[in-house]
Amino acid sequence: MARNVERRAALADAGLRVLAATGARGLTHRAVDAEAGVPVGTASNYFRSRDALLGALGERIMERFAPDEEVLAALGAREPSLELVTDYVRYVVERTTRQPELTRALFELRLEAVRRPDLARILGDTLRRGYRDDVAFHVAAGLPGGAFEVALLHYAMDGLLLDLLTTSVDAGFDADEVVSAFVSRLVAGVRPARPADPRGAPAA
Repeated sequence: MARNVERRAALADAGLRVLAATGARGLTHRAVDAEAGVPVGTASNYFRSRDALLGALGERIMERFAPDEEVLAALGAREPSLELVTDYVRYVVERTTRQPELTRALFELRLEAVRRPDLARILGDTLRRGYRDDVAFHVAAGLPGGAFEVALLHYAMDGLLLDLLTTSVDAGFDADEVVSAFVSRLVAGVRPARPADPRGAPAA
């Protein structure tokens, strides 16, 4: 069983590399087999349809993006401040640009999910879980703002990552400078949310 889980993960990783390199049109079971270096037909044995393959990639990519718990613990132990928010967002940028092919694959999956309801459900669930985790960290750490401010940072970061990892507008600004501006302009001056509020809604 453990070997099957490992093989499935390896095939999904190969699929993510294919998706990042060739786009959704180039993602086939045979292409995954070739990328993984396994016999033809292996990927189709694990993922019986294209929807099943895409769904597996949608689940695997979030496993690959999972944050380091030790890093989160170290950040969470610090005193609440805008600097802590900035460092947390910088960690997100570092984590998602360290393996650019993964983030490009995520862009491809989000576009493909527009046309595939099953993939939209799987990917949507994982994206929303990531957002809720960010809100939980933000509120538990006593940082300024709550769910709304975290959503604003998500929207801003999506645009930054798209520019960093695809065709850029070449505005010439440093990514660290941009992250600092996101935090100072979107979060500064906002009161912390109540820790007891699971949605991170601003305190009354």
